Amino acid sequence: MVEKINYQQLTDDAVTIFNNGFACSESVIYALRKNFGWDKLSDDAIAMSTGFPWGLGGAGCLCGAVAGGAMCLGYVFGRRTPGDPCAARCQELTWEYARKVQQQIGSTCCGKLIEEFPDRNAPERKAKCSGFVACCAKTAAEIIVRECSLQAE
Repeated sequence: MVEKINYQQLTDDAVTIFNNGFACSESVIYALRKNFGWDKLSDDAIAMSTGFPWGLGGAGCLCGAVAGGAMCLGYVFGRRTPGDPCAARCQELTWEYARKVQQQIGSTCCGKLIEEFPDRNAPERKAKCSGFVACCAKTAAEIIVRECSLQAE
């Protein structure tokens, strides 16, 4: 993991890849992995998030960008063995993340966030979701930076 994060670079990376073929969840994971230098996090993690966009495959539930950030918090703080008590702290951090994102963008529900855009391909919807992608990537990064005692610019 790197020692210093540039939030502007992180959000630029997330939005750029979002506008070039990745969906929201994939873009958040891609940008966090790239900017934190998570070399061991394979492309499989991005692939695992492919079903999240449009609120869990189009169901309108959880925003994919929110899910991508939560997955990355789990990557850093989650348990890898049954019963590991670190799960409690991971849950606390994920709850903090969800509250902050909800305060910033108004909801964690994709259907509510983009309800005025029934056409998924509408440029206006893509522009709005770009902001959600940037927010989720940065909010997750801020928690990781704080908890891992890293520096940010």
